[in-house]
Amino acid sequence: MANRNISAGTVLPANRKRQILSNKELTGYIFIFPTVAILALLVVYPLLYGFYISFFKTNLIQRWDFVGLKYYIEAFTSSDFMQQLGTTVRFTFWVVLGHFSIGMILAVLLNRQFKGRTLFRIILLLPWLFPESVIALLFKWIFNPLYGIFTHFMEFIGVIDGPTSWLGTSGTAFPLVAAVCIWKGYPMIMLMILAGLQAIPADLYDAAKIDGASRSATFFKIVIPSLRPVLMVTLVLDTIWWFKHYTLVWVLTGGGPGNDTSIVSIAIYKEAFDNFEFGRAAAMSVIVFFICYILGYLYRRILDRE
Repeated sequence: MANRNISAGTVLPANRKRQILSNKELTGYIFIFPTVAILALLVVYPLLYGFYISFFKTNLIQRWDFVGLKYYIEAFTSSDFMQQLGTTVRFTFWVVLGHFSIGMILAVLLNRQFKGRTLFRIILLLPWLFPESVIALLFKWIFNPLYGIFTHFMEFIGVIDGPTSWLGTSGTAFPLVAAVCIWKGYPMIMLMILAGLQAIPADLYDAAKIDGASRSATFFKIVIPSLRPVLMVTLVLDTIWWFKHYTLVWVLTGGGPGNDTSIVSIAIYKEAFDNFEFGRAAAMSVIVFFICYILGYLYRRILDRE
């Protein structure tokens, strides 16, 4: 009997431990369920539904004509869509390049010790905090051909003789839109790089100084290699974000003049809500989704190698 009691005493705590562990797991699932459900409703379902309607010529109400891969074939054989993809790639390249150029310079400067550094950090972060629609309307007023500050400044320095439609002229619209997007997005890059700089141990700088390394050698031999993971993550996130960007370009130019600023997100919007070709717009969206997915996949492969 004593042996039985002892064996029972040794088995019960193990059962209780398993029960407690299962309760903890259940509690964890209960806590994450609302987030998973919201993501499924707001992200997964729209993605799957968009993929579904890309096979139909539909108005989303009573017309559902199955067309199969027709819209995908038309997209890849359409010169307009290829031109819009090219404009999007060019737009993304210049915007991301501007972000990293300005963000790197400002991050290096803000990483130094000087009076008022915190104030400058707050000021330089402001463009990132303003809503995109507000920034677009602000710069649309600045570039106004009649009463815009930019127009008056150009007249003052003698570049132009009268009112100029900056956002309505081919040759100036694209660079100005890209400049506005660079101004809007550089704070995120600056913040990420600044965080990476502050994570570099001071011992590395001291060792480089003892070895007689110059500032440029320290930057390229210590700073850049230490920042490589941060730069890689930031590069991919920034590229994907601006590749599918919509708000700033739409409010500033609406894709004009002509097709000079017609990036692929604006083309998708016009196809869906101007032409009411929801199936064709969904197919174009799926193509953009897979392009962004490929960029993320390449990022993971490169990071795994690192």
